[in-house]
Amino acid sequence: MTDTRSKPRHRRRKTALVAGIPLALTAAGALAYSPVFGDDTESAASAATAAAPAWATATADGFASVNALGQNGTYGGRDGQIVTVKTLADLEKYATATEPYVIVVAATITMDPVGKEIKVQSNKTIVGSGTSGHIVGGGFFLGTGVHNVIIRNLTIRDAYQGVWNDKEHDFDGIQMDGAHHVWIDHNDIRHMADGLIDVRKDSTYVTVSWNKLSQDNKAFGIGWTDNVVTDITIHHNWVRETEQRNPSTDNAAHAHLYNNFLEDVAGTDITSSYGNYSRGTTKMVLENSYFQGINNPVIKDSTATIVQKGNTFVGTSGRNESGGTAFDPKSFYAYTLDATANVPSLLKSGAGPRSSIGTASATTAAAAATTLTVAKDGSGQYSTVQAAVNAVPANNASRVVIQVKPGTYREAVTVPANKPHVTIVGTGASRKDTVIVEGHAAGQTKPDGSGTYGTPGSATLSVKADDTQIRNLSVTNDFDEAANQSLSGHQAVALLTQADKVFLDSLIITGDQDTLEMETAAKGTLGRVYVKNSYVLGNVDFIFGRGTAVVDQSVITLRKRWDGTSAGYVTAPSTEADRKGILINRSTVNGDVSSSSFYLGRNWHPGGDTTVDPQTTVRETSLSAAIRSTPWSDMGGFSWKEDRFAEYKNTGAGSGAASSDRPQLTDSQAAGQEVADWLGDWTPTAS
Repeated sequence: MTDTRSKPRHRRRKTALVAGIPLALTAAGALAYSPVFGDDTESAASAATAAAPAWATATADGFASVNALGQNGTYGGRDGQIVTVKTLADLEKYATATEPYVIVVAATITMDPVGKEIKVQSNKTIVGSGTSGHIVGGGFFLGTGVHNVIIRNLTIRDAYQGVWNDKEHDFDGIQMDGAHHVWIDHNDIRHMADGLIDVRKDSTYVTVSWNKLSQDNKAFGIGWTDNVVTDITIHHNWVRETEQRNPSTDNAAHAHLYNNFLEDVAGTDITSSYGNYSRGTTKMVLENSYFQGINNPVIKDSTATIVQKGNTFVGTSGRNESGGTAFDPKSFYAYTLDATANVPSLLKSGAGPRSSIGTASATTAAAAATTLTVAKDGSGQYSTVQAAVNAVPANNASRVVIQVKPGTYREAVTVPANKPHVTIVGTGASRKDTVIVEGHAAGQTKPDGSGTYGTPGSATLSVKADDTQIRNLSVTNDFDEAANQSLSGHQAVALLTQADKVFLDSLIITGDQDTLEMETAAKGTLGRVYVKNSYVLGNVDFIFGRGTAVVDQSVITLRKRWDGTSAGYVTAPSTEADRKGILINRSTVNGDVSSSSFYLGRNWHPGGDTTVDPQTTVRETSLSAAIRSTPWSDMGGFSWKEDRFAEYKNTGAGSGAASSDRPQLTDSQAAGQEVADWLGDWTPTAS
């Protein structure tokens, strides 16, 4: 919340607060999908006619997710028809078309002539049907300007021409020259005549993830340019029994490699010459990767940089280098590292094509399921929470439950206004087991340079759809105020609501300034939020907004400021006139802070708005000694006494007797400020 207020005063008539009263408390049915896969009676390539399955709407992470060059992330052919192909002619027909398509490869397709590379055009998803999609003797080519392409779940193999270091046959698995926004995911690419993957000639905004790359001389090359523009993310790939280019990264502006497994098995015919190579003026960040038996596992040119963090080397020999400064990947996108020790087992079980992707049975199951699942290790339908949200059909009529398996998901998640009736629930035994975390702040510049995030835009989790439920997980904004003292705008929202009937149940919501922002979709609309059995942590205005919000049977934890001092405000309502504001009911306010250092709230008049009538009521709540004896404060030149602030039957060292500085509700007034008065015709029920 930005505290930039003008100072006009205002007056209104109010019902008097009396001083001196003694203190004494579904189903994902909307994903219905009727696939027509492989119906040769109509055509060799059959079009799906209903809502797309989850794997057809999956979107990229890493640099391929960054909005740039006029392209907002990488989603492939999501907006087009789904077609299933079993012949080279049909594959080429749809891959080279100008229209968007999701192309399901449901057979082994042999390239003719050998070495043929289909010239894929923009806005395509090419995905193998389970483990049955094979491309033999050739691959794919993405030329200059081609963008928004996804190649997933395929086995691309066997263009090898009998010469190990082949200089004649440029038969790659996937080659791109000047393409951008490309996602290569969950493929098995092996035994080609040249490179398995070549990212060339200023191709950029590329993510390569969860692939198996093997049995080749040259695994993965990046470069072929004097320009330094390529931005590429390479994560969770299993590279084994390859000699060189694992990868070789030449003149990349930003190369982020993490959680990869490079393996050279002893006693085979293939011996690695080097592992990860930073060439030219590449800036590389290499994190939590596992190198086993690799010769010269990490090398660099004198002009290049490598920053290594958390890598493991077992049975390696030769050069293992680092040096220089690189970049912070989190300034471009969110990501979460897996523990390095877990990488080999994780990739042996999770890399390469999956039976759950691209199949009619998977589609049917998604249609009938009551839940969508998210798991970082690939065992769910999605690896990010946002990808699961994206799969919910627009204007869905019935509830979709997104189950998020335990893990830390570093991402900013938005439930858009046109996707109501969504539940996001952690499946762990504790709300601590599943964590959604990001670290944006209001004053930070967005990665695409389009301005700053602003306060609402800094949110880790944004709920803009009515009838949303968030349950049994943690939502955190971990922006580091101490490290960013020169930044103007430290507001850093963990959870934002801009909708009606939002149920926040059994959560831990953590931040510092502006942790929990509860707004409405627009002025004049109702935005009810019910927070129950949760922890909310922060220090400045950390429960705020114009929404009609109840914090019930919860713990509000006061945190010290970045410099170790104790000072702050629990609430900062900006309630519209004739609406209910913030009600804290039967809760606890505590924290490891100094006595008498926190206010219960102050009155926020955004931009000096004289029409708002901020309200906070704290009732039947235990207040620690951290609460000041005069618990309300003015803000922006407006007197809190002219707005609506009151207590009722609070207890604890921070409670106090009624006075002109500490208004208490009468019993009759309190009878009109119950939870039911806030929620009206809505009874929140977990679903």
